[in-house]
Amino acid sequence: MSTVANTLVHDLFRVIDARDFEGLRDVCHPEIVYERPGYEAFVGIDRLLKFYREERVIASGGHHLTAVLVDESFGACWGRFLGEHRDGSALDVEFADTYEIEDGKIRRRKSFFYRPAV
Repeated sequence: MSTVANTLVHDLFRVIDARDFEGLRDVCHPEIVYERPGYEAFVGIDRLLKFYREERVIASGGHHLTAVLVDESFGACWGRFLGEHRDGSALDVEFADTYEIEDGKIRRRKSFFYRPAV
């Protein structure tokens, strides 16, 4: 297991949960492709930042990782997200992510949820 890649996944969620979206530039490749249920793929870091700043239906909350498995090029994690939707309702969602890592950054991310379009 790669310690650097493992840290990268943890850093991704730390940045997202802190709503430090500009910090995504430090963990995501400039040409990232992010696939998320309910949306067209987000292509490129600027598109990803627009999603997190303007479109994401999650108002606040935190990711709680159960496990992270990575090597130098690929990874996966799973866990639970607890938070609040923009409409004020509570969110408690299990998720899993897969990753492709290039040049020390996340080049491709694909999320799976046990609930539609969060």
